[in-house]
Amino acid sequence: MFQIKTLNKISPAGLDQFPSDKYTCGDEIENPDAILVRSASMHEMEFPKSLKAIARAGAGVNNIPCDKCAEEGIVVFNTPGANANAVKELVLLGLLISSRKIVPALDWIKTLKGNGAEVSKLVEKGKSQFVGPEIAGKKLGVIGLGAIGVLVANAATHLGMSVYGYDPYLSVNAAWNLSRNVKHASSQKEIFENCDYITLHVPATPETKGMINSESIATMKNGVRILNFARGELVVPADVLAALNDGKMSAYVTDFATDEMLGAPGVVALPHLGASTPESEDNCARMAAQEVIDFLENGNITNSVNMPAASMPRATKYRLCIIHKNMPSMVSQITTAMSDNGVNIESMLNQSKKDYAYSILDVCDKVNDDVLQKLEAADGIIRAWSL
Repeated sequence: MFQIKTLNKISPAGLDQFPSDKYTCGDEIENPDAILVRSASMHEMEFPKSLKAIARAGAGVNNIPCDKCAEEGIVVFNTPGANANAVKELVLLGLLISSRKIVPALDWIKTLKGNGAEVSKLVEKGKSQFVGPEIAGKKLGVIGLGAIGVLVANAATHLGMSVYGYDPYLSVNAAWNLSRNVKHASSQKEIFENCDYITLHVPATPETKGMINSESIATMKNGVRILNFARGELVVPADVLAALNDGKMSAYVTDFATDEMLGAPGVVALPHLGASTPESEDNCARMAAQEVIDFLENGNITNSVNMPAASMPRATKYRLCIIHKNMPSMVSQITTAMSDNGVNIESMLNQSKKDYAYSILDVCDKVNDDVLQKLEAADGIIRAWSL
């Protein structure tokens, strides 16, 4: 029986994926084969030797020590795209909120409580302070065309916007899904200089952190509206507030609240609601469970953030899986070990990602524990197991 530990409340749509005759799931399991997690921090956890996989039911993995996991031969999965529609809908809401001054209008109208029949007159007298532009016909720049960015870009074209998309790492699948009406921007600079609205959909990396700063804002159109539903670290808060104060920027809508942003004029800060829909939670949990099942039963890796993608149809009944360093001669070392122990390899796959590599071997006979122990003792091999 495989043991699956849950660190948060995981949607039943995900837990139901695990066949009860093969898996035991719960939050009290001590030596799990895999862990399902949402937002619980795992940075201080000590991982048992039994643990082979951690699946984050969501896209971000800041709560998981991915480098430490790689060193210990633990594969970390996430679920990119499972919450994409939920985030897309919130971004579209953000577009409208940034234009029509909905939030201050709602706050203001509450102050009219108690004026009785005068409310309608007061509304007509005061509504002009909340005038804002329509989004149809305006230019939207989408920086990052992953699962969410593509959905936002496509939806915005249907709302009558002129959409510019920028992503130097655009995948083939994303390109297939992107509307032909989205204009290809050759640089962020092109988006900054031309767009009335800019929405960010990139991860926080050394290259993207602080990308919205005083220098980049200076190149933007006066009155630009920026939406950040990706990562708070993408902006320099002080520079955004300065741009709002001097009128260079009309609005900043974000799902990542910070102390200095709260209550600031022009800022609409939401409490990280991007994936907070029951449909999104179900999709993420279902996808995480399916990734774990395929890994534990077949050794296939899909959507890992710290190990290479690797998937191979089974050619034999028995399969050997090896996580190792991405070093010269590792494959020959593995195949030699198999030959020396009389193990015949029917089919083999080797994939690498930065410092780590992963090999799948379909073999004619089950590899015994002595061979596995010899493999794990070899230089460069982190973990080996048979299925």
